[in-house]
Amino acid sequence: MQIPHDTRNALETVVSLVNTIPEAHGSDGLPDVEALYGFAQAHRMSGVGDLGPRDLRAVQAVRTRFAEVFAAPGPREASELLNNLVAAAGTTPQLTDHDGYDWHVHYFAPDASMADHLAADCGMALAFIVVAGEQERLRRCEAPDCGHAFVDLSRNRSRRYCDSRTCGNRLHVAAYRARRKEAAG
Repeated sequence: MQIPHDTRNALETVVSLVNTIPEAHGSDGLPDVEALYGFAQAHRMSGVGDLGPRDLRAVQAVRTRFAEVFAAPGPREASELLNNLVAAAGTTPQLTDHDGYDWHVHYFAPDASMADHLAADCGMALAFIVVAGEQERLRRCEAPDCGHAFVDLSRNRSRRYCDSRTCGNRLHVAAYRARRKEAAG
């Protein structure tokens, strides 16, 4: 599945956003405005401007809606959620080539709030996945103590863990040790 850089970036952003939900790791990954600025900087979000408590609450609400998309049982439910998110953001598609990136489309208005920016760009990225018939690529980590969201972009749709170096490796090592213990005992 070929995905343009802007869509891939938006998918990475929405996964990171969903994974800031308190249920993902016990504490809220976006507890305050300072963390919101850090999130925007980490994801190289342009035109964020001044942020305040209202922006934080709006982004947290969008984050909850995106988590619902990852949990949607089918494309009809996912599309309804995404249509509502994108419509509420007041999308204004614009071609741009900023920050050294080649031409790509931004779906948010130039002076949109951070919540609308996320809802529009990330919502459209997820919509492309649903339109392509690939909603099953929107997954949760299978590690029993994790549950982070991720987008499986592997060729054969076989990815099971949010990160094979942490969750995947930890479970494989535990299984190996259990087999060795059983063989020795």
